[in-house]
Amino acid sequence: MDLYEYQAKDLFAEHGVPVLAGEVADSAEAAAAVARRLGGPVVVKAQVKTGGRGKAGGVKLAESPEEAAAAAEAILGLDIKGHVARRVLVTEASQIAAEYYVSFLVDRANRTFLAMASAEGGVEIEQLAVERPEALAKVAVDPLVGVDRAQAVEILRRGGFPAEVIEQAADVVVRLWEAFVAEDATLVEVNPLVSDPEGRVLALDGKVAVDASAAFRQPGHAAFADVEATDPLEAMAAERDLNYVKLDGQVGIIGNGAGLVMSTLDVVAYAGARYGGVQPANFLDIGGGASADVMAAGLEVILADADVASVFVNVFGGITACDAVANGIVQAFELLSQRGEAVDKPLVVRLDGNNAAEGRRILEQAGLPRLVQVDTMDGAADRVAELAKAGV
Repeated sequence: MDLYEYQAKDLFAEHGVPVLAGEVADSAEAAAAVARRLGGPVVVKAQVKTGGRGKAGGVKLAESPEEAAAAAEAILGLDIKGHVARRVLVTEASQIAAEYYVSFLVDRANRTFLAMASAEGGVEIEQLAVERPEALAKVAVDPLVGVDRAQAVEILRRGGFPAEVIEQAADVVVRLWEAFVAEDATLVEVNPLVSDPEGRVLALDGKVAVDASAAFRQPGHAAFADVEATDPLEAMAAERDLNYVKLDGQVGIIGNGAGLVMSTLDVVAYAGARYGGVQPANFLDIGGGASADVMAAGLEVILADADVASVFVNVFGGITACDAVANGIVQAFELLSQRGEAVDKPLVVRLDGNNAAEGRRILEQAGLPRLVQVDTMDGAADRVAELAKAGV
């Protein structure tokens, strides 16, 4: 889960990383009030989970509360690379003597952690890595050893930091590492890390991504969830513990196993090209089991999508046999009917694998309304795309 800048800075402050005072605001009036409390010049920054805010007009200097209100008015509602600014961070302005870059991240390729540092901060680090890779130091971090002050000094030295900055910046790097570990983060990044004319080293901006898989030991991270920006269908699926991703098509997809679901998306898109560009409406993996409750939950989420015109249930029976899946589908229809949410869109089912013949017999005998069985994956994809085209 990616955090907003203000959330990242709150975490930094908790771990002793020096940041400037600031507060988040969701209106021009609130921004002015924050600026009044802080006193002096402030910076008003769009809170979006993407880079390039400054170039898009999402970062503005304000000399007074009135200017802060005007800046917030201009920024709120701004679309920055597809991300709409619903909040701004109003923070103290700072004189900057120099800008640097430092980060810790999970190095998945080498199965370890990686520190990156550069004396050239405040720029697009991806661009720097491509155009001048020698300016960006990459230092592997042994997870069993971590980062103490001596290692922090070495990271900064290899990043080209000036000697007079390393002394103080090393303490900041150690605290960043502590935050990285304590918060189960996959990334902590400061760009820019600045030194001001008084010689202070400050984290002027921050980016943090935390591992959602560690939520069981990080209960406080639940507060970081961005409810407003979450697709309501994805939120509905999350409440039901479903692996669901909303897409922009017309065919609802249910499958058991991520690989099968990905393949289903491909064959539906391929078949849909013959019917005016029909596309998959979602990714939904119900996993190895297909109980009535799980199937009903999946159908409930998919049928709540106004864009869905037909549904494709594609199941390969393995540990869970196809007859159990078929019974799950039948019972799911009954459960939804009892809730007043009867299936009102065509459903194409393809069962293959363990006990497939028995599963097909169960569905045929049930005589479920608007349910069509097709034996092959390609044939089912063609049929569901055809039905979607007719229903759009």
